[in-house]
Amino acid sequence: MALSRNLDEALLTLPIKCTVHEWNPEAGHLDGRAWEGVSSVIHLAGENVGTARWSRRRKDSILRSRALGTRTLVESIGLLPPEKRPRTFVSASAIGFYGDRGDEPLEETAEHGDDFLADVCRVWEHEARRAENHGMRWVSLRTGIVLAREGGALGKMLPLFRLGLGGRLGSGDQWMSWIHIEDLVSLYVFAIEKDELEGPVNAVSPNPVTNKEFTRTLARVLRRPALFPAPAAALKMMLGEMSILLLGSQRVVPVAADDAGFRFDYEELELALRNLCLDPAREMRQELWLDAPPAEVFPFFADAHNLPDITPQFLNFRVVRAPDDGMTEGTTIDYRLSLHRLPMRWRSRIDVWDPPRTFVDTQVRGPYKSWRHTHEFEPLDGGTLVRDIVRYELPFGALGQWVAGDRVERDLALIFAYRRTRLLELFDTAAD
Repeated sequence: MALSRNLDEALLTLPIKCTVHEWNPEAGHLDGRAWEGVSSVIHLAGENVGTARWSRRRKDSILRSRALGTRTLVESIGLLPPEKRPRTFVSASAIGFYGDRGDEPLEETAEHGDDFLADVCRVWEHEARRAENHGMRWVSLRTGIVLAREGGALGKMLPLFRLGLGGRLGSGDQWMSWIHIEDLVSLYVFAIEKDELEGPVNAVSPNPVTNKEFTRTLARVLRRPALFPAPAAALKMMLGEMSILLLGSQRVVPVAADDAGFRFDYEELELALRNLCLDPAREMRQELWLDAPPAEVFPFFADAHNLPDITPQFLNFRVVRAPDDGMTEGTTIDYRLSLHRLPMRWRSRIDVWDPPRTFVDTQVRGPYKSWRHTHEFEPLDGGTLVRDIVRYELPFGALGQWVAGDRVERDLALIFAYRRTRLLELFDTAAD
């Protein structure tokens, strides 16, 4: 079960087997029926701290999103009968709790800092700890810099570093406490399952590095120079108070997780970066349940002439050539479309054909450097779970990703959102 402030986005990105409830923390209300059968809560909601300068209004919004969101969850659970309450409440927090601390090693027992982020984390954890009043075990994961293929700090750095335009931030002496996304997910699961774990937990690798070392390691993994430092004065001028996200120093160590027996798969930075950075392809996944068996759903997708009916009009999509007697492995299909007023031709080839379970089409000619779309059809609850997995690369490598990556990602989200809506209509499936 999941709670989301944006139900439409959650339905597109979360697995179909996940029940999603919409909620509004600002309203302070949550339907108690959402907690039926829930044994543990993982609370991740909070406004992004790094997308805009910290005006007074923005800082208030960042603080309220965490304080009110956490309070709403805890108070809603407190209204349940004791026997129906979840046993464990795991909340996100951040190493910003410690403030800018230079070279000081920071364990969970260290005092909080005195800047804006430290105040936000202190209030955030205070609200999470209220779960104890309702008989729950609480854990706050003080998360460091999360390294992931897409999004986050690494996602912003990679295009510049791949172009050879990266460099240290300020002096480069500030400590960066990081964690691989897979280790972070494992640590959340560990926090749920390990009954002895309670209170604040530093969610960081055992081996923090300075920004200089991080820069050198990333450049070495990508085989690119890193000769363009960003002066601290320039960062402070551009970002104002928010520059502490880049220039602040926290040398954090995961004592609580280590004592509880958690083991990291990615303890060393170079191993983590090699896992995340050497594959330039981006990936998009979507799941959809249709109220018809695979034997009825698969033929619809197998007929290329049906594609215009599930493609948004702004693409001006047209099938130029497709077989009338069905597809098989090796079949090629030609299309024409336009995007942002740019006319395009696209030819795809069926590389895998296994009806009614799966088929794979790849781009032979088109706007992408590479495109591979896997379609999977799984029987589920009398209907079909349709799963789309798209892996793609933009032309011109890092430059193409830097210039157009975000726009392409938004376009694909719009295209697949429309596709989802039309398929639900065509197969007369209830959206919920």
